[in-house]
Amino acid sequence: MALTLLRKPQPRLIFSCRKEDEGVIPPPVRAKTALPDWFRKLPPVDHAHVSPTNSGLTVKRCMPFLDAMATGWIIGLSATVRLEISADGKNVDCGWDFDRTMVSNHAGHQVAGHPRDSMPPCKFHNYWTIRTSPGWSCLFVPPLNRPNGVFEVVAGVVDTDTYQSEIHFPFFATGEDGLHVLERGTPIVQVIPFRRGTSDLAADIRAESAAEGTVRKTILRKTLASDGWYRRFARAQR
Repeated sequence: MALTLLRKPQPRLIFSCRKEDEGVIPPPVRAKTALPDWFRKLPPVDHAHVSPTNSGLTVKRCMPFLDAMATGWIIGLSATVRLEISADGKNVDCGWDFDRTMVSNHAGHQVAGHPRDSMPPCKFHNYWTIRTSPGWSCLFVPPLNRPNGVFEVVAGVVDTDTYQSEIHFPFFATGEDGLHVLERGTPIVQVIPFRRGTSDLAADIRAESAAEGTVRKTILRKTLASDGWYRRFARAQR
């Protein structure tokens, strides 16, 4: 008798919007497809700085830097928003021409004691509902390695397998006083799904063994000997 093997369902990440918003608001995109222009234009090697003691390599050859930028998904603004910042960031006025709320405010007491508590806490409204398979949550962070100089989203974790509704993103306006125009689609948050419990690893905190020290030194030497070693060997093992 043939045996039928039951495969576990593949974990899924679902972004859904209201029917009337489909085709109107920009869809989330994989982070690796939304690399900023400055990074795309950056040469892998800055030949002007190559010397016997400097390889001239830029962060474009740094896989950990690139992997952080490319992990997960990016959600962009649903519509263009104007931020008018004044009084050294203590006042923020927002405007938009879209037919949905784009920005609202938190009460200042909610961030009392925060290093940025002199700035009014604001919130970008997001019109994508995020659903994940049972046991999966999402980490929401400012787009990694993409500082924009105008705003910074506050990081958070949401259990998107049970909380299946629109999630809005608190932020602080960090730009200089003046008018800042954030175009539709401007990346506002990076979404990184993860299985709950995988980060709860038991930790050993101790001095390294002789064998561990040998491995550490060997890997360091290989990395220094070839700028592509991590990309070709260490990262390829995953």
